[in-house]
Amino acid sequence: MSPLSQAGLLLINSIGSLVLLVIVLRFLLQLVRADFYNPMSQMIVKFTNPLLIPLRRIIPGFGGLDVASLVLALAAQYLLIVLVLMIAGFGMNLPFVAMIGWAAVGLGSLLLNIYFWGLLIVIIASWIAPNSYNPALILINQIIDPVMRPIRTRMPDLGGLDLSPMVLMLGIKVIEILVLYPLTTVLGIPSGILLGL
Repeated sequence: MSPLSQAGLLLINSIGSLVLLVIVLRFLLQLVRADFYNPMSQMIVKFTNPLLIPLRRIIPGFGGLDVASLVLALAAQYLLIVLVLMIAGFGMNLPFVAMIGWAAVGLGSLLLNIYFWGLLIVIIASWIAPNSYNPALILINQIIDPVMRPIRTRMPDLGGLDLSPMVLMLGIKVIEILVLYPLTTVLGIPSGILLGL
């Protein structure tokens, strides 16, 4: 692969994955009913509104889920895969229908990565800066807490030691091993196409 292609892949992966992350965060903010007055939430809303507001006129929400942002994230992941494959030399000879499944697996991987790295950030922040009021940390806690709460209630009381983040991290890795990795084989996803897999 030429240096120009490598630079193009780097730019597309970096910018595309950042845009995709913001769209998925918008979906998660709606899902967990996060504080939309948080400055980080406001930034995410302002970034995604130009594409999301017109899409919501076509695709309504369903049962509290922001389906439009989920569809937008799937479309962004799909477009990212197309661009990466075209730069990698596949040209227009792409399996366009199969790539819908690839995009869904990519979104699943991104969601698991958000929770894994979010947990890691929360754990480190609890050691370094406990009771911090950083807007980003508050937002991460609001996203992670609905998943952590059921685990915490089932964990035995260990006198102030909370092992629920470790249980959730192990659960995420088990889902990756038992679900995502086999799906990449079944769907024939080329290695290096999806970030995090």
